[in-house]
Amino acid sequence: MDHPNAFIGKTAPPTTAELTATLGKTCELWDELIEWFAREHGIANQEWICSGAKHGWALRLKVKKRAILYLGPCDGCFRAALVLGDRAVKVARESSLSQPIKKLIDEAPRYPEGTGVRILVKRSADLAPVRKLAVIKLAN
Repeated sequence: MDHPNAFIGKTAPPTTAELTATLGKTCELWDELIEWFAREHGIANQEWICSGAKHGWALRLKVKKRAILYLGPCDGCFRAALVLGDRAVKVARESSLSQPIKKLIDEAPRYPEGTGVRILVKRSADLAPVRKLAVIKLAN
């Protein structure tokens, strides 16, 4: 992985200051994405989780008990991760998503709970496929 989670091995979730310093210029994109989810889809339920010392911390955005998106902070960027069920994968493949994103879905690891899609966010244009996949997930 070219961009590992910046908070691997930490025993507590990052503070706002640590997160801001780590994300750098992409902190604005992080905030923009979270605000978009809250405004457009009412997804304001957030919690920091750590699924093991080797994975680091991620911010999970949820609707009730359903996890929609995981945001993993990296140095100067962040990783947006979604787990898509079979119906969502089918809809995504038939959508207007770019071929590189569709290829990413096709090559994504399969888990019992679905297909794990990870998109590295470094610039504003990287937010569009994250939003589109999240909308597909919400609908399916």
